[in-house]
Amino acid sequence: MRDFQKPERSEVFSSNGMIATSHPLAAKIGLDSMSKGGNAIDAAITAALMLVLCEPQSTGLFGDAFAIIKSKKAKGIIGLNGSGKAPMALTSDTLLSKNIKEIPLESVHSVTVPGAVSLFEEVADKFGNLGLKELCTQPIKYAEEGVVVSPRVSFDWELNSKKLLGSSAKFYLDSGRPYKAGSLFKAPMQAEVLRQIAAHGSKGFYQSDITTDLVSSLKEFGGVHSLADFENVKVQYVDPTYAELKDGSTLIELPPNGQGLTAIMMKKLMQFCNIDRFSAGSFERVHLEAEIAKVAYAARNNFIGDPNFSEVKQNIFLDDAYLEQLSREVSVGKLLNDNLEDEFFSRNKDTVLICAADSTGNAISLIFSTFHAFGSGLCSKKYGLLFHNRGAGFVLKKDHPNELMGGKRPLHTIIPAILQEKNGSIMPFGVMGGQYQANGHARILSNIKDYGMSFQEALNFPRSFYFDGVLNIEKGYKKDITEKLSKVGYTVQEASIPIGGAQLVRVDSSGVLIGASDPRKDGCALGY
Repeated sequence: MRDFQKPERSEVFSSNGMIATSHPLAAKIGLDSMSKGGNAIDAAITAALMLVLCEPQSTGLFGDAFAIIKSKKAKGIIGLNGSGKAPMALTSDTLLSKNIKEIPLESVHSVTVPGAVSLFEEVADKFGNLGLKELCTQPIKYAEEGVVVSPRVSFDWELNSKKLLGSSAKFYLDSGRPYKAGSLFKAPMQAEVLRQIAAHGSKGFYQSDITTDLVSSLKEFGGVHSLADFENVKVQYVDPTYAELKDGSTLIELPPNGQGLTAIMMKKLMQFCNIDRFSAGSFERVHLEAEIAKVAYAARNNFIGDPNFSEVKQNIFLDDAYLEQLSREVSVGKLLNDNLEDEFFSRNKDTVLICAADSTGNAISLIFSTFHAFGSGLCSKKYGLLFHNRGAGFVLKKDHPNELMGGKRPLHTIIPAILQEKNGSIMPFGVMGGQYQANGHARILSNIKDYGMSFQEALNFPRSFYFDGVLNIEKGYKKDITEKLSKVGYTVQEASIPIGGAQLVRVDSSGVLIGASDPRKDGCALGY
């Protein structure tokens, strides 16, 4: 039990339904849908649509989504990949011929076709109770009447406002300035888009005058997108990947083109390195986690791509014997190279998240994003839909598994997850935060499994993240730890923004629902 004299938040308990997400209004609208006859799946979809308005810097209708679902209406665990593809006319050769070596984050060439709306329709129709039309009702209302901007959203808006130019400035700046906490953000043209989706389903988005606005705007920015690229969007059912942890629980992630395998690899390497022999906030734990991240993210960058185009070497991420051998490369006092290539492995053989569950057996982890804050910074001229920049995840290296090709999905950072216990308990969870997400999954599970933290404590605990040559450390770590990390050879940097944002909901074996929400965001867990 937590110390109630400390300024922390409690977990939320309920018996009927629970939702956890990064904005309280989205959580409330989601919970309301359950109390009106909807289930956890309905709650997640309507909350996701609300987050388009509550957190426009984090997500939007022109984004991608993934979901892992346990549904009364189907057997087993269901995986859905709602990520879009590169336009058919765009290839790595196209960009290399223009002397472009890397896809710029704010370029039209970073804009892949969005898949989220297709996923929302499929999930609502197949697994919800209320239908997509009903789930759009409250988001339409708030798009017209406005949403009061919350503190963390305002912080992010200010931080990323310089990329909002032209049409983006018209729709997402308040008289040329970022929206402040307490100001009212309205999106009446997005209300029109939601009406089309409510009336016509995904066709109202992918085959309508909205599509014409999207394609014509992209072409004005120099894109090669076509109406046909949008007409062919269809969410894909995928078989989830299961990994047994040392206590017998099962971590369930989605297969590539996402980085779920990376999260599994990190958690397994933590086990084989016996990371729990060191205290939760110790120098040794941060050090080992950084080295494990080097290995797992290098594997991701070398081997993960769209499996429809090239085979993904899943054994590198999943085989226990191989991972145990690989873990011997990681030790306290040793720093691996930053850019581990194929030979190393052969030698060793801004996003939103909604978690919801209900008492009738439904549970969902749904993640939905435009990748970087405000995506590419570009938006459509008529409806003001921000274009995500997920295509920046491609590489332009010939014959690489993640090489840019027309009709191909890029490596994705956003990953939902579910943890199943031997006693029947189930926990949809996830971590927002771009590249951090795989590390975040492993860290939160380690907090719970290795260090015995409560669910809320596991989300509250300070974080570190090694990526791209820099070890970012949150303020919660003691100064002597950061000094030790510097001495051992890391470039240590105090995190300029909080690292990630997590949500989880657990249905325990007795049927009690427990929710936890990351204090790094404005959100909460709500139950009834």
